[in-house]
Amino acid sequence: MGDPRRIKKKFSGPRHPWQKSRLEVESKIISDYGLKTKRELWRMGSKIKDYSGQAKKLIAAKGSQAEKEKQQLFKKLQRIGLLGENPQLDNILDLTVTSILDRRLQTLVHKKGLARTPSQARQFITHNHISLGSKSVSVPSYIVPVSEESSITFVSNSSLFDSSHPERSVAVTKSSSRSGNNSNNSIINNVSAGGSNE
Repeated sequence: MGDPRRIKKKFSGPRHPWQKSRLEVESKIISDYGLKTKRELWRMGSKIKDYSGQAKKLIAAKGSQAEKEKQQLFKKLQRIGLLGENPQLDNILDLTVTSILDRRLQTLVHKKGLARTPSQARQFITHNHISLGSKSVSVPSYIVPVSEESSITFVSNSSLFDSSHPERSVAVTKSSSRSGNNSNNSIINNVSAGGSNE
């Protein structure tokens, strides 16, 4: 069972810690998504690896149980916005780490224009300024279900709830300028977080 006082790692780090090309990719993604540490990136990469591993097993599996598990996996990934309608197992294998980073609350707060930068979005979330419907969420890495995405807003008792707040007006201006310039959409789509647990 192991020592109950030791928390098991929930991610796998890279096999080789000093690969220049991987470090450059990781640095860009961390900057683009406002991540605090590489561990956040590796956690998301490990989630994608888990989903891909399940898909590979199901590709080889046969029978009613395999079909049941496949549909359960599809529903789970559709619920969090990683798959669209009529998904196939190959669609799961095509997922990258940026696919799941795009579903984080921090990313969606920034994309909705509620914050000027991903880093500011993180600050708003950790300071309890952001809510999903009636519940306040203070975890930037929260994976937002599709059903909750439209309910992302400021907490009603937050000073940022007032649309005339200086930070709100700046955020809206920045968001408008971004929507008029979509030429910078060549974000890196893949990063390998492979390796065994340290």
